[in-house]
Amino acid sequence: MKKNSIALISMLFITTLTVFTQTWLPSFFSDNMVLQQNAEVSVWGKDDPGTNIKISASWGEETEVISDREGRWNTKISTPGAGGPYSMTIKGSEVIVLNDVLTGEVWLCSGQSNMEMPVKGYGNQPITGSNETILQSENAALRVFQIGKNPSAVPLDDVEGKWHAASPAATPDFSATAYFFGELVQEMLGVPVGLIVTSWGGSKAEAWMDRESLNPFDDIAIPDEVPDQGENQAATILYNGMLHPFIDYHIKGVIWYQGESNRHEAARYRILFPALIESWRAHWKLGNFPFYFVQISPYGYNSPGETKHATALLREAQLHAMQHVENTGMVVTADIGDCECIHPADKKTVGRRLAYWALAETYGFEGISYRSPVYRSMEQTGDGKIKVSFDHAPNGLTSFRKPLSGFEIAGDDRVFYPAQAVINRDRTVAIWNEEVSNPTAVRYAFGDCVEGTLFNIAGLPASPFRTDDWPE
Repeated sequence: MKKNSIALISMLFITTLTVFTQTWLPSFFSDNMVLQQNAEVSVWGKDDPGTNIKISASWGEETEVISDREGRWNTKISTPGAGGPYSMTIKGSEVIVLNDVLTGEVWLCSGQSNMEMPVKGYGNQPITGSNETILQSENAALRVFQIGKNPSAVPLDDVEGKWHAASPAATPDFSATAYFFGELVQEMLGVPVGLIVTSWGGSKAEAWMDRESLNPFDDIAIPDEVPDQGENQAATILYNGMLHPFIDYHIKGVIWYQGESNRHEAARYRILFPALIESWRAHWKLGNFPFYFVQISPYGYNSPGETKHATALLREAQLHAMQHVENTGMVVTADIGDCECIHPADKKTVGRRLAYWALAETYGFEGISYRSPVYRSMEQTGDGKIKVSFDHAPNGLTSFRKPLSGFEIAGDDRVFYPAQAVINRDRTVAIWNEEVSNPTAVRYAFGDCVEGTLFNIAGLPASPFRTDDWPE
């Protein structure tokens, strides 16, 4: 375990000096920031105890607050509709002027490596079209605040980072998924968009949760110190250092790309992931804000101890979250995975599918498809076939003239066989195998790396599914 008591004492000492000698703001209250439009946004910091803090914004709003006995202060100021650049002046023991402030739409972007993966790609792992994307990325209305890895055993008040506008110089280091999401949202809304990116490859969901929200999970150990290894998977450690500082920063919603590191705990994730969503909403106190996430992509896990259906069950848990947690949406990636690389190159499709959810559900755009087909029901037709119906395919289904694959069928013996499948005129799919005369269950893309071949006609892939609930 890392003995961080000395570091904590040093941090507290430095913080105390900061509190009582100058006006202090978290790093994200800075030049180039984006504030949520048409909102009562929180602004906070530290100063000498009992100091009168006056905040004035060039859009015509002012507010005052007095710092408490510990020097902390927190107040709200009204923001106008989308616009800028504005300035904001904070007068306390010192005067701080923030310039080039925009008002628009703010989204928090979090998860593990597929959220962290930058537009320029990882070593030997490209992002499709990255060079052209970077070249054409100049956009002062799309801004990103992206932080580095910052584990902590105690909740922190600040992180290191700066706001950067999209440009060929800055965009290569932006999260690719977040960038492509923000790019389309900004283009369609025509307003500034700010993205706060806090992610860490290999992280588990419980690392992004606080102690209280983890109380129901007796089997999850919460460390008192940052572990020497695996800190990105230790409960509360990333919440403390990489999420807690942002709580109260007014956001429109969250996009989330995570799950691979919890693949061996699908049953727990079925409860844990909704608990994460609800805990974040409780912390921000902004109601049930949108929470859009990515179902993990196909990938061929070959490490020791892998179970046959681990990722399939995790995807099932993610689907369950979308179906049972209010104001959530899930992007299916069954068609764009890579069996040889856990980081699929096509992040533009992922980001845009997330944006479809936001544009349709959050911003009210009509006429676009954004939901993937989801299994609804099955019918045994009596001729050795099963007919499956789907939600979210109002105009029908397609395989884009390619053979349907990835279907399996079983009878009462619960032995699954590869199945043939065809799309019917009534917008259902018929599945069969001559070896199974009395089929009772169907599965689709229910494995680590099974390519999705079934789509609605808008090109959104069907979510993997099973009609049975047999133990695995």
